[in-house]
Amino acid sequence: MHLDSEHYQRLLGNELRTLRKSRGWTRKQLNARLQSTISLQTLATYEHGTRQCSVVRFAEICLAMDEKPHDVLARVDRRLFTTASDEIRVDLARIAESTEPTLSPLRRWAADRLQEADPASSEVTLTTAAVERMAELCGTTSGDLLALLRDYAGERSGNGATSDPSDGPPDGSAGFGDRNGGSYSPR
Repeated sequence: MHLDSEHYQRLLGNELRTLRKSRGWTRKQLNARLQSTISLQTLATYEHGTRQCSVVRFAEICLAMDEKPHDVLARVDRRLFTTASDEIRVDLARIAESTEPTLSPLRRWAADRLQEADPASSEVTLTTAAVERMAELCGTTSGDLLALLRDYAGERSGNGATSDPSDGPPDGSAGFGDRNGGSYSPR
């Protein structure tokens, strides 16, 4: 098995950044909780996956956020080694009508997507990568968002549209695209 180390670093950094943001902390606040002194720029490079982090430093960052390092690594492993069975089908109409506060950033995206979609199908399949981006937008973890989205799961299976953020807008914004070239950005 081949490990794409750059991709792993990015996923690990994204997980660290998501955990920090979910606590409402700035990098400066996280840095103040670390035992050792590192620059805010170094912390940013870890979070963006552009610099490797030693095991000891990684453990220190996790523990400063009251996270067990092995739990963080397990979440990254699940994201890295996902299969199509890890995708989730959701009903856009139900998301657009949702009153769940956590899903507020996704309501407009779902409503916009419904206007552009085939009226016979209000369901889309979200890839793990799409859920990760959406979770960051919603200020939660992808695991917590997945648990919420299961309440909005579509009933049918088949060849629905698949939202994949790698097809998102070229400006790097948090868009969600489909494999047919369209991109959608929650606002």
